[in-house]
Amino acid sequence: MPRHASAFALRAALAAALLGSAVACAPVVGQNGFQAVDAKPMDIVAGTDTKATVLARLGSPSTTSTFEKDQVWYYISQLTEKYTFRRPEVTQRSVTEITFTEGSDQVADVRTLTLADGQAVGMDGRETPTRGRRLTVLEQLLGNVGRGQLPRTEENVPGQRRPD
Repeated sequence: MPRHASAFALRAALAAALLGSAVACAPVVGQNGFQAVDAKPMDIVAGTDTKATVLARLGSPSTTSTFEKDQVWYYISQLTEKYTFRRPEVTQRSVTEITFTEGSDQVADVRTLTLADGQAVGMDGRETPTRGRRLTVLEQLLGNVGRGQLPRTEENVPGQRRPD
């Protein structure tokens, strides 16, 4: 094999390795939630649109308010990026809140929230104590040994099996 052919093969292998490592560093982008097709939630105008026009333009909401189910609708979407061995990271979030006037189907307010408007909620490490004592693994495994009763064989006792 000529010398220049082996140098070319070495350069090609090095280029392929660099290209493979560059592709491995590219994130996998995922889009979740509401995806606007024809109209965007920001196109909804307070005072002129109604529930029917919102449903016709945007479709059904991602979720509704827990307490005012028919008055507040939410359209939620987000973009995530995931690198090779990391957890997915939310890079963009959009929550559009559409509020309707009470007793009518008219849009009262349209508000858009982004990722910057979100708040991190910390978990409380405290635990609620339970009644009773704590059992070790051995006590749990052997705790019921010897506690059981043999089935009764008396005749005509309701709920008992017959010894057939």
